[in-house]
Amino acid sequence: MFKDNLIQLRKIQRMTQEDLAERVGVTRQAIAKWESGDTVPDLEKCRLLADVFGVTLDDLANYESEENMGLNLPPKGKHLFGVVTVGDKGQIVIPAKARKMFRISAGDELVVLGDETQGLAIMKAQQFLAIAEAIRDLQK
Repeated sequence: MFKDNLIQLRKIQRMTQEDLAERVGVTRQAIAKWESGDTVPDLEKCRLLADVFGVTLDDLANYESEENMGLNLPPKGKHLFGVVTVGDKGQIVIPAKARKMFRISAGDELVVLGDETQGLAIMKAQQFLAIAEAIRDLQK
């Protein structure tokens, strides 16, 4: 996982092992050993690597693309929760991980927003109304 993620992220950023070594403060040989799986960096170097690539430390160490529809590691703050199926009446089930992360519980009210070119977005109604009220106040 870690070594594969490191290689993938470095290549996506079009960095050489030398480029990355310079950014993290290690030798090119250290990067090569991490990528081959011979050694792993200490926690501080892992944190620096995650910062360089703009990903979470957890994703750097644990992300498995096979479990995520073969997609590359997402940037920090971006999530792929999986695929859902639309029911006969248009209902979807929000994946448990998403409900937990965004503190969505049974009975919560959600607003569904749409942009014909960008798709759909779902927000808690309370947050949406607070934003709408702030915009209205600015227009006064």
